[in-house]
Amino acid sequence: MGLGAYRPALDHGITNPYAHLRQYVVSGTLEPDIDPAVTVVPNDPIGLIRELKREEGNDSDIWLCGGGRLAGTLLPEIDELVIKSYPVVAGAGVPRFDGVFDPTLFDVDRRTAFSHGVTATHFTRRR
Repeated sequence: MGLGAYRPALDHGITNPYAHLRQYVVSGTLEPDIDPAVTVVPNDPIGLIRELKREEGNDSDIWLCGGGRLAGTLLPEIDELVIKSYPVVAGAGVPRFDGVFDPTLFDVDRRTAFSHGVTATHFTRRR
């Protein structure tokens, strides 16, 4: 996750927000010893993702929790997207992908609509 996604937990004194998962926070300013269960990644998030993908026996998903800047940086390594959509227009916010214009094609794999109007759409990278 990026520091922006991690910050709300920190603001409430929570340094290990996903205790059931291996956690990496991409930040050049966060202290590396913030929590023994959290690995701070000061640079090269793409290198981290490639390393995680190469781990033997690692058939687990890698989830990105963060804003558009980190997602834009990691776009070359993203194989699947799960986009939740809410029936609300706020008029401002964090872009899903921030960075250079680089059209990347994904196909809709499946979509789930919930009774309260939220949808979750799963996309897979077009090869």
